[in-house]
Amino acid sequence: MALSIFFSLLSIIFSFTPANSQSFIGVNYGLVADNLPPPSDTAKLLQSTSIQKVRLYGADPTIIKSLAGTGIGIVIGVANGDLPSLASDLNAASQWINSNVLPFYPASNIILINVGNEVLLSNDPNLVNQLLPAMQNVQKALEAVSLGGKIKVSTVHAMTVLGQSEPPSAGSFASAYQAGLKGILQFLSDTGSPFAINPYPFFAYQSDPRPETLSFCLFQPNPGRVDSNTGIKYMNMFDAQVDAVHSALKSMGFEKVEVMVAETGWPSSGDSNEVGPSVENAKTYNGNLIAHLRSMVGTPLMPSKSIDTYIFALFDENLKPGPSFERSFGLFKPDLSMAFDIGLTKTQTPQSPTLGKTTSIGWCVPKEDVTEEQLQASLDWVCGQGIDCGPITPGGVCFEPNNVASHTAYAMNLYFQKSPENPTDCDFSQTARITSDNPSYNNCVYPGEGGIGDGSIRGVMNKYVSSDKAIEKNGSECSSSLYGTNEAIEYTLRV
Repeated sequence: MALSIFFSLLSIIFSFTPANSQSFIGVNYGLVADNLPPPSDTAKLLQSTSIQKVRLYGADPTIIKSLAGTGIGIVIGVANGDLPSLASDLNAASQWINSNVLPFYPASNIILINVGNEVLLSNDPNLVNQLLPAMQNVQKALEAVSLGGKIKVSTVHAMTVLGQSEPPSAGSFASAYQAGLKGILQFLSDTGSPFAINPYPFFAYQSDPRPETLSFCLFQPNPGRVDSNTGIKYMNMFDAQVDAVHSALKSMGFEKVEVMVAETGWPSSGDSNEVGPSVENAKTYNGNLIAHLRSMVGTPLMPSKSIDTYIFALFDENLKPGPSFERSFGLFKPDLSMAFDIGLTKTQTPQSPTLGKTTSIGWCVPKEDVTEEQLQASLDWVCGQGIDCGPITPGGVCFEPNNVASHTAYAMNLYFQKSPENPTDCDFSQTARITSDNPSYNNCVYPGEGGIGDGSIRGVMNKYVSSDKAIEKNGSECSSSLYGTNEAIEYTLRV
């Protein structure tokens, strides 16, 4: 009995995740470089951030061992060149597990094995035919050592596996891949494993470098793009790409297979003829992406959830071939300093917000007639500007009520209070206004005139926190204006 209680306590301890850590935020740890810090130092860096998962392209034992005891989820990979032996010989798969998993698990929290990377695009029919058998043998090898279900098995695909991606509701897999994908999708469905995909809005912008496309790709305020089939207005390219994948899965009869973003990111530099790379764009995309994930709003076709997303990449890889931007995706420098701040530093459990400048003219809140898309665009933008959005993340003092309107109201006001004292700072593309009614409630404190509220939800916040027009987790609608017009708008969704 005592032993049972002991292991139950251990389970509670290791399953605990601080409020300022998000299990859905991951990072790719590439090794094509000659200037990377030691894995032990990198492990300490990761522990200082809210990154909770790391994806490796192989199974480097030094890195896996360095992450032991951190609780960080580890995704390891099987090289494409190993597929033939794993597909043809179960013993080879067992040996792979014996060498790359058993010496480290469970101290190192291995959660997923990706068998091959973008194999369907290899143009090698023999390799493609060996992918599913290799996945099946790796699964059998895990089951033989009682790790089936504890460690998932999948494979990673490029966005070009889609034959159609516009509008998102019409997403479908290319006909050349459908036959091969059917067996893989059945395997993922049977094992509860995710469909891993690599969406890059950066590449979409490269093929369509208009100003409005950049804002759409960077989660910045923009007019949005309407799905002509559903009338849903998309406010960013990431959601549109992910929903196109979801629609493709649905078209094959596998709607319940979970989507995982194995790679996405934005380069901070490139050659003069390369469109889009810059430190500002990389900071904006990655920062707004994290804010979007933390908002828990999900995508229009998969609402109220955050998709496991692995940002590319932890460090620049100075030996990667190809255009110079390929070597410039790093979030951190080799000396472990930030390449740019996107809000990944781990902070204390959110308390009352640190007050910057407080103004004497009131509080900044959304206007009553704004749509959910406008609210979400403002929320993503504000939380990508270095503002502490911790209080509106799970476990924060202002997380409840958990709806976009309430979270946006808090974020807008905090940004306003930290900006120069000027009424025009409360604008947000004409979706916000200043109020003299204190929106603070319970332990959720809105800095501004009058300081702490009296503990009640009152005044303007009644329109956002307790109103029937608030977008709640139960899916109630904001208003009929949510979807905008039905004009057809083209998307460029590619890798």
